[in-house]
Amino acid sequence: MFSVDLVTLFPELFAPFVGLSILGRAVEGGLVDVRYHHLLDYLGSSERADDSPFGGGPGMVLRIEPIARALDAIVAGAAVGERRLIIVPSAAGKPFDQSDAARCAALDRVVFVCGHYEGIDERLGSLYDVQEYSLGDFVLTGGEIAALAFLDATVRLLPGVVSAASLTDESFTGGWLDYPSYTRPAAFRGIEVPAVLLSGDHSAIAKWRREESRRRTARRRADLLQGALHPQEKP
Repeated sequence: MFSVDLVTLFPELFAPFVGLSILGRAVEGGLVDVRYHHLLDYLGSSERADDSPFGGGPGMVLRIEPIARALDAIVAGAAVGERRLIIVPSAAGKPFDQSDAARCAALDRVVFVCGHYEGIDERLGSLYDVQEYSLGDFVLTGGEIAALAFLDATVRLLPGVVSAASLTDESFTGGWLDYPSYTRPAAFRGIEVPAVLLSGDHSAIAKWRREESRRRTARRRADLLQGALHPQEKP
């Protein structure tokens, strides 16, 4: 079973999403185990979860002690030799992409440490092997939304969560963006579905999809086309 630990001040933000859709079915089906670690539960008497930054300045910084206690408890309860990764969502981190999701899906456990306010005490990275990932070039009030996105991208790649056929030609799997999709009705407000998709000619449909995938990628993300073959064209 794939294990996920969420270290956060706001576990209630995760619960509705984790209980719904594909992620919810994965949890119900015993493929994924999601556990919440509320930072307030790791505070000592009269301690705070955050404090003002040394050197002055606006905002508050999450303190290292409660986070360390939470991580120590997670590691202590893990199996010997477990393959795991501790992720800190951060605007200063590496942009999270499909290859990172695949890397996470190949592990036994992923731990998300969600910062808030002005971030987390920098000593976290000196004490634990952590990887900072960014959701994009913008700043969020906390790491929870980014962690949810990383979690969703990872879980859907686990065996048995989504059909293997659904993952074959999707965006970024082979370097290109996915081809356009259509469904009923065949015509709507004067716009018709491309005739080839209604032809029943599977060879022609496959060719059209490859061409549309390349065209869409060239128009929206030309950087992805450099030397990249479509998955169906790879030797």
